[in-house]
Amino acid sequence: MGEFDLIRRFFTRPTPRAVLGVGDDCALLQSAPGMQMAISTDMLVGGRHFFADTDPQVLGHKCLAVNLSDLAACGARPLAFTLALALPEADEAWLAPFAQGLLALADDHGCELIGGDTTRGPLNICITVFGEVPAQGANTRNPLVPTSALLRSGAQVGDDIYASGTLGDAALALQALLGRVALPADVQAQARQRLERPSPRVALGQALRGVASACADVSDGLVGDLGHILERSGLGAEVDVDRVLALLAARAHYPGAAAQFDQVLGTAWNPQNPQALALQCVLAGGDDYELVFCAAPTQRAAVQQAALLSATPVTRIGSMQAAPGLRLVDGRGRSVAPQFASFDHFSAATQTTA
Repeated sequence: MGEFDLIRRFFTRPTPRAVLGVGDDCALLQSAPGMQMAISTDMLVGGRHFFADTDPQVLGHKCLAVNLSDLAACGARPLAFTLALALPEADEAWLAPFAQGLLALADDHGCELIGGDTTRGPLNICITVFGEVPAQGANTRNPLVPTSALLRSGAQVGDDIYASGTLGDAALALQALLGRVALPADVQAQARQRLERPSPRVALGQALRGVASACADVSDGLVGDLGHILERSGLGAEVDVDRVLALLAARAHYPGAAAQFDQVLGTAWNPQNPQALALQCVLAGGDDYELVFCAAPTQRAAVQQAALLSATPVTRIGSMQAAPGLRLVDGRGRSVAPQFASFDHFSAATQTTA
């Protein structure tokens, strides 16, 4: 099977939004008047971002989901994407389920595949996604940037900090798959679902336009991705780790609940700090593809309405402060000593990560 036959058989389909789609040197994409294009690129590398034996259908879903999560963080509506794919060989048994998982999620979000590239090489998947946001009208917290898009730079002192969905389960599943912790089969299955089939919060992001003051997606860990908001907004923050710990679904659903999780898994991980494993997963584990965002206290009802409209739970976990830096406290406001760093491809030890 040749390169162009591969593209025709697995990745060519109607593209009604595009003026010109797959098959030419460039795609032509028409965006509506008064709209701005939101564009993001992500790369997934075999052996670095996913295991070699990952189900190709699952992988197809995830490689697009991580890109859609970037659009969600901007409050953008998905339009289209391109796919650059390096393959060790043109294996139909792998390509068919990969395309199925990829295109099923694309259809769920009305996001058209409009082109890309294929080549022979180590397995590498690179997607560029295109979305749109209104050019004006909603971003009242950052008047220097003429857009309604959610940005990292609009947070203000006193803003509430929220996280969507659950945090830490993907990182916990990775630790189990690497043999570092042992989970009950049902708990591991649920956590692995969060690792391999994340749900990009596209509807929530759009619902938060005009409500949230700043937003980022949680891809490398809550501490690091909230840190991007702090840096771009020139502020600090205080985060209640007790509220964040409650977002680790596997801990809440563990047989015997959270206390049993801490005793059995946490103590084995770090006897001096039974909650160390849970804290590491929720604060720095990454691969959650949830949203962390800020909003003024006067917007609390609007935030809850956005959560309701998008069918996405949100939890208030802290507040923005004038003093620089991120402070971790417990439910009583006492400082939590451990420091956590999110994943970084070039400072972290080389290992397979999902």
